[in-house]
Amino acid sequence: MDQDLPILKKGSFYFIKDGKTHFIMEDKTKRGLTVKERSLDEKLKVEAEKGMIHDLDGIGHWVPIRWFFPKSEFDLDKILVHAEAMEKKYKELRELTCPDDDE
Repeated sequence: MDQDLPILKKGSFYFIKDGKTHFIMEDKTKRGLTVKERSLDEKLKVEAEKGMIHDLDGIGHWVPIRWFFPKSEFDLDKILVHAEAMEKKYKELRELTCPDDDE
């Protein structure tokens, strides 16, 4: 559905797409995860499509795949704050888990 929407901004770990009534921020690390529900994201306070991932103990955790920011309440700059925070978090995680061999 939203695969054909124009991409306004993209980072290593996110896309921000232009929907008709919403800006859609998509977490690239969750591509391929099946959407199981659409509900309020507790942290960002907007609707989000969520999927289920399981940890090593087999415990399921709901994770957001994409967020829907109403254009009436958000502009691109406000969404970029969230997108860049996600980008920073994933870059730091990558540095911790996959350090360069040169170091």
